[in-house]
Amino acid sequence: MTGAATRPATATTGDAAMSIEIQNESGVEIDELRTQRLARFVLDRMRVHPLAELCVTAVDEATIAELNARWMEKEGPTDVLAFPMDELRPGMVNEEPEEGILGDLILCPSVAEQQARTAGHSTTDELELLTVHGILHLLGYDHAEPEEHQEMFGLQARLLGEWRHHEADASLDDPGLSDPDPDDRA
Repeated sequence: MTGAATRPATATTGDAAMSIEIQNESGVEIDELRTQRLARFVLDRMRVHPLAELCVTAVDEATIAELNARWMEKEGPTDVLAFPMDELRPGMVNEEPEEGILGDLILCPSVAEQQARTAGHSTTDELELLTVHGILHLLGYDHAEPEEHQEMFGLQARLLGEWRHHEADASLDDPGLSDPDPDDRA
């Protein structure tokens, strides 16, 4: 992928740094810092090692369709693809989580925008849902079976709810942190 607009972001968790790189190659404006904060929030909630690495890349429909065909053997563009690297899993309470590379998350903002319109919410909300969904896939969650679907989508809803509550509280402390675009509403 050439001509990448890259914004590396390093999330700090305690004394250690979690590397979360955000790249926007989609041609569509996204809030890279908000995406980075969301990813850090989810990884912290899932007790992923603070030195874990994650790359989130936003791409156009042609690129994600090519990746979807190559790696998933499916035709056409999709909303999100997850490519795990070191097969990290959520950490357990009182256990030291594994260090490593979580993987790559590929988002397609133009597909997210279409889905947001259909769902009746903002593109930002849809991109947040897809980011959480993709991170859960990177952590080994799936939704092929009914029990898996229930577990993954329940966790996804809980994490999104906690994130939105967290962001609402943060915006009260610093109104510049969370500035939803009223034009982004479907």
